[in-house]
Amino acid sequence: MARIEPRILKGFRDYLPEVMIPRTRLLRRIVEVFERYGFDPLDTPSLEYAEILLGKAGPEAEKLFYRFEDQGGRDVALRYELTISLARVVAQYRNDLSRPFKRYQMGPVWRAESPARGRFREFWQCDVDIVGTDSLLADAECIAVDYSVMRALNVPNYVIRFNNRKLFRGLQARIGVSDNAVMDAVMRGIDKFDKVGEAGVRAELTGQVGNGGFTAAGLELVFEFLKLAEGNLATAARIEKLASFLKGSELGERGCAELREVYDNATALGVPDEVLRVDPTIVRGLDYYTGTVFETFLLDLPGFGSVMSGGRYDGLIGLFAGEEIPAVGISVGIDRLISALEELKLLPKARSTAAVLVTVFAPETQGYSLKATSALRKAGVPTELYLDTKAKLGKQLKYAGKRGFPLVVIAGPEEEKEGVVSLRNMATGEQSRIPFSQLVQAVQDNYVDPDPGVATGRSWDWEFRADMIDRVPPVGGVYLLRNGNHEVLKCGWATFGNLPDAIRESVSGEQRAEVKAFDWYEVRDDRLSQMLADFMNEKLNPKFGKA
Repeated sequence: MARIEPRILKGFRDYLPEVMIPRTRLLRRIVEVFERYGFDPLDTPSLEYAEILLGKAGPEAEKLFYRFEDQGGRDVALRYELTISLARVVAQYRNDLSRPFKRYQMGPVWRAESPARGRFREFWQCDVDIVGTDSLLADAECIAVDYSVMRALNVPNYVIRFNNRKLFRGLQARIGVSDNAVMDAVMRGIDKFDKVGEAGVRAELTGQVGNGGFTAAGLELVFEFLKLAEGNLATAARIEKLASFLKGSELGERGCAELREVYDNATALGVPDEVLRVDPTIVRGLDYYTGTVFETFLLDLPGFGSVMSGGRYDGLIGLFAGEEIPAVGISVGIDRLISALEELKLLPKARSTAAVLVTVFAPETQGYSLKATSALRKAGVPTELYLDTKAKLGKQLKYAGKRGFPLVVIAGPEEEKEGVVSLRNMATGEQSRIPFSQLVQAVQDNYVDPDPGVATGRSWDWEFRADMIDRVPPVGGVYLLRNGNHEVLKCGWATFGNLPDAIRESVSGEQRAEVKAFDWYEVRDDRLSQMLADFMNEKLNPKFGKA
């Protein structure tokens, strides 16, 4: 039989464990953010009737559909994105879903586009949408989700650029374009600004001159409009410049008012001003968007494209429901984001999900190794047992090194006789003998997950560095700051969700140099956290005083 060449299609990729492990962890953290904001999970089929998907996303998008006739003669297509399927669900189950309906969905989508840097033909989207309210609080909530996801994934140096499509309808009135289809084409051209630059957009829009009232003078006004928000203007000043340009257009002025409201609400929800930027070049290429639109870009990878995007689409669901149902949402392109983090060397590599490998020294000590494995797993420590009882210890240690296990437990006949185990730190090569009863504690004392977004392992004696503080989960509890002699310098507490920020802001510049390590402990009752902190301050009398 002829050998089959192992290969994959262009535009698709395999995810080996060293990428799949951090990818899975990123997805878990995204779900945690979504559920913290009160979104409920939903899933839909990957395959839809073609008529469900057609006529909503626009002609440019529909060129990229994977569309075919199935064995039953039905005209079907793989989903291009998740929003249109959501619109179908809302219409189909309108009497079963409460409004506003807040849902999240995560799953693969398919686009037959040319593969490029960070662009694949099959990729996952992680969406949240709020259906059934036209309140601009929902738009601001999506931007707050965007910010929280980026923080949860420890993504540095990014900007959330947002706009409102009503501004383009105001611009349409200003430049005298009478044909909405021509203005749609102009907007699709502007949407390519980040890909092709001003020259590329100008070349495409020049092709529309003479159509539907679009003139050469109108073309120049378009570029004057796009440049209004350039420079280091404050957000309010950017909006005012846009409003002044569109003065006299009801839709344009309304769009600017909505921008102000969304911005004010987003900052009130805790999104810092420095990550927000009003940008008139943000359009979103899909035709169903009607109001606020937003895209998130990584400042360290110019030209890479957005990693999160979305907007308001008040007319889409009405195509299925027969009534207008407002909606807004945002999507994380997790595969694009992973590709970017890989390029920036910020994706924590992991070849194993386990923290510990328990070796089997010989068949006669197998029971002792199984006992150690069981004790660690019952304590919640991710543990792998070496399964070949005939393998030499050297081979097992070599396997541990290749797989990247931080710790190895050696449970040989001497250890069993003395009621101890040997614990080897694979990074340093150090090995210590520990009473079996203290194995779980010793593993937890010596293990901190290498993934900066995971707090697995000990929660004490962490080096006082910004990246380590970023690992602390958004919980409540108490913390201790220590010097190089392990003496407590400060003790404090934080309400639920604020422990990382409390540690980050706990000391001044002069004090910071003296702090070498910190401990943190989650407490799920804010009053108890305060009582514990007060008690420790009273007993320890820390040098920096009470927090």
